[in-house]
Amino acid sequence: MREFEPINNAYNSVFKAEELSIGIVVPIENYDQGLLPTMEHHLERVELIEDLGFKSLWVRDVPFNVPSFGDAGQMYDPFTYLGFLAGKTSKIALGVSSIALPLHHPVHVAKSAATIDQLSGGRLLLGVASGDRFDEYPAMGIDYDNRGELFREAFHYIRKSQQSFPVLETKNFGELKGHIDILPKAKSHKIPMLMTGFSQQTLEWNAEQADGWMYYPRDPRQQKYRIEEWRALVSESSEFDKPFMQPLYVDLQEDDNFRPQPIHLGFRTGVNYLNTYLHHLKTIGVNHVSINLRFNSNDMELTLERLAEKVLPEFQSNKKEITFS
Repeated sequence: MREFEPINNAYNSVFKAEELSIGIVVPIENYDQGLLPTMEHHLERVELIEDLGFKSLWVRDVPFNVPSFGDAGQMYDPFTYLGFLAGKTSKIALGVSSIALPLHHPVHVAKSAATIDQLSGGRLLLGVASGDRFDEYPAMGIDYDNRGELFREAFHYIRKSQQSFPVLETKNFGELKGHIDILPKAKSHKIPMLMTGFSQQTLEWNAEQADGWMYYPRDPRQQKYRIEEWRALVSESSEFDKPFMQPLYVDLQEDDNFRPQPIHLGFRTGVNYLNTYLHHLKTIGVNHVSINLRFNSNDMELTLERLAEKVLPEFQSNKKEITFS
């Protein structure tokens, strides 16, 4: 069994080889009837999921409200919001799923990410993506068709920023000549960057460059094939294995034996089927699932407590965590 690279406290806590952990997507509320969440009780619910033992929380980068996309996310700027949440929590991993790199200058992403990582004690997980909402690109004067190149350059820029007085030349984001530095640096030797989808790159490029892969919910047989392909490519380019994670929309029912009914990117179900499904994801190589409760029809606090009582114990790891002070 190949282990994952020790990177920072979040990465080491959330990802363990041949194990599955569970996180929650913010906002933690039902807003299935509209684009905008209320963000009521958001801090109390974040503090609750940490107390209940969920491994991570995830916020998204949604620069514009695009009605045709159907979801404005948590609305707040992801880094500003994570800075606030970092000061209100102590151990839960702080995830971004995902920063659309072509829509930001990479020096700002690098500085913001490293700041969150430092202030939180190494609790940042940085999902990165090329972006899939066309309307945002002309609104910012950016060529949508060039997002693959922009993504690669930004990715390398952020990686280079961890070096002292880095040297880098890019076509789209300027050049670093080694006479100026980018501060702060990450808590550890780098910020863990998780690729979302393919981000206009080949899977070979992603497997070599990224620290993990976020992919969308798929039929488990198709997902198994994708994970096997990912791991085979990772083994060719890295001495460490690299994790695979996915989101899952859940509408948890009070009846534990409630049979699953499909909803957008997930299902309405009872605890028993949810556990069976998550165990199957674990057997095919999924290392982390971020549960999205946007369509949850029951009381949110009771749902979170039910998940903590009847789901989390099924996936508690016995492996010792590597912690960086």
